[in-house]
Amino acid sequence: MGDASGLVEGFAADGTRYRLQPGPGPVVVLVHGLGLDLDMWRFQRDVLAEDFTVLTYDLVGSGKSAKPAETPSLSLFSDQLARLLDALGIDRAAVAGFSLGGMIARRFAMDHPDRLWALAILHSAYKRDQAAHDAIQARVHQARENGPQATVEAALGRWFSEAYREANPAVMDWVRDTILANDKAVYPGLYQVLVDGVDELAAPEPPIATRTLVMTGDEDYGNSVEMANAIAAEIPDCSTVILRGLRHMAMVEAPVSFNDVLLTFLRDANGAVAA
Repeated sequence: MGDASGLVEGFAADGTRYRLQPGPGPVVVLVHGLGLDLDMWRFQRDVLAEDFTVLTYDLVGSGKSAKPAETPSLSLFSDQLARLLDALGIDRAAVAGFSLGGMIARRFAMDHPDRLWALAILHSAYKRDQAAHDAIQARVHQARENGPQATVEAALGRWFSEAYREANPAVMDWVRDTILANDKAVYPGLYQVLVDGVDELAAPEPPIATRTLVMTGDEDYGNSVEMANAIAAEIPDCSTVILRGLRHMAMVEAPVSFNDVLLTFLRDANGAVAA
């Protein structure tokens, strides 16, 4: 369904909910993180649409998209994105993914390198040591036993600084409510992809050749500076940006700083493609 501005919102044939916001430039796809939905990009989409056409969507099993018909995996999510681009007649796009979305973006870049003009990996994980693996696996078990509410408050603590949480209770309510709306039967399977998927992304062969941005916050300990540097080291045409004093959801807590980095990268990458 469209409106006077040209904004199109609807569902693809496979049950994927999407939002296509027209702009003067090529398509940028924003891929959300675990437990969230397309609305997590509310502070980015209008800014990016001043230069680009912006596509957001709900991952399989998240938001209003259909539940997965098979065990969730990065390949399932990569295929979902490819189908959505096909359904909308989009041959190539820049793909920017946050957290689990950053893992999906890498899988998509490995599966469909010819469909990308730029790649942004935002606050996303690399291979974990055993302690970090065990910690996130324990959270999956908690979610499987007690649903999303078992882990949501701890997540808010990891995702936002204490000062921001205290000053912005309405934002905390929005993020909390989004997570709690997840289907208890589906959510743990999506969470497990966050655990298992990192290993298949390490040392891609051939290496990702797309121009890439890797960004995280220096207080995002689960998606650390060391992880960002390790991801970037495996991508030849890659720049790395570390946001100071920020945790996981920097795009919400500090949208001006976050948007400036992402928009500058996309403008430069688009200019290089056009040259």
